[in-house]
Amino acid sequence: MSTRAHADQAGSTLGAVHPLRHRWRWVAIAIAVLIVAQVLISVVTNEAFRWGTFFEYLFSPQVLNGLGMTLLLTVISMALGIVLGTVIAVWRMSSNPVLSGFAWFFAWLFRGVPTLVQLVFFYNLAALYPVIALGLPWGEPWVAWDTNVVITPMLAAILGLGLNEAAYMSEIIRGGLISVPRGQIEAARGLGMSPWQTFSRIVMPQATRVITPATFGQIIGMLKYTSLVSVLSIGDLLYNVEQIFSRNFQPIPLLMVASVWYLACTSALMVIQHFVERRINRGSRARVASRSRMEKAS
Repeated sequence: MSTRAHADQAGSTLGAVHPLRHRWRWVAIAIAVLIVAQVLISVVTNEAFRWGTFFEYLFSPQVLNGLGMTLLLTVISMALGIVLGTVIAVWRMSSNPVLSGFAWFFAWLFRGVPTLVQLVFFYNLAALYPVIALGLPWGEPWVAWDTNVVITPMLAAILGLGLNEAAYMSEIIRGGLISVPRGQIEAARGLGMSPWQTFSRIVMPQATRVITPATFGQIIGMLKYTSLVSVLSIGDLLYNVEQIFSRNFQPIPLLMVASVWYLACTSALMVIQHFVERRINRGSRARVASRSRMEKAS
């Protein structure tokens, strides 16, 4: 073989790209597999878990009723939190100092006080105000209600969870609104769009991309925060499970039942989040492509 051929062969060998070998990666995988296998074997073979009791109560009517109450509280509280949080976020960004000051105070108050304290406070509101009245401060009330009748445990739970969530959602929504470039808002106003049209057609669609991931995180958090209402004797998932193991004295399998249902619900929400975000991103890319074509055509 000629010297030129040897040089070409050596050059091709030196220029070849070889993948980097990760020997320690396989060692780490083997160790992780061994740990997971050991944990699974321990869980399955440990009689203290009482898997018979676990499967006996997994689909029991009392547990399913508690699950339904948990989901109902999550939906109502999140709806209140999102709607009221949107209003508070808009007020926080308002040029009116009264509105922006009230919005700041609302977020400061309900984010600063623990959720459990708020639940107990609303439940015992009658100790401060035995009667809820509407009317002028210096005159006779127009209507009045007994606070113990109005503030039921369910309403106290909705107020405590919903108002607390509204404070957090207001900051999430405000962050999404701030992320929209100011120039687009000014351009919309220059085209003669009203403030509501600018907000609904320009600002909110773009802010949704920023708001959605954090909102789903709050929904998942709310699903778990509903377990706090058990202190108000509301028949949510955790409360009903506690009632069962207070009778059969087997807390571990019943707590496993509650944990499995919480995991199932949060997993479903994570799957929904994935598809919602993918749809939003696809729609955003389509709007950007359409805008680019219009700019080229012009």
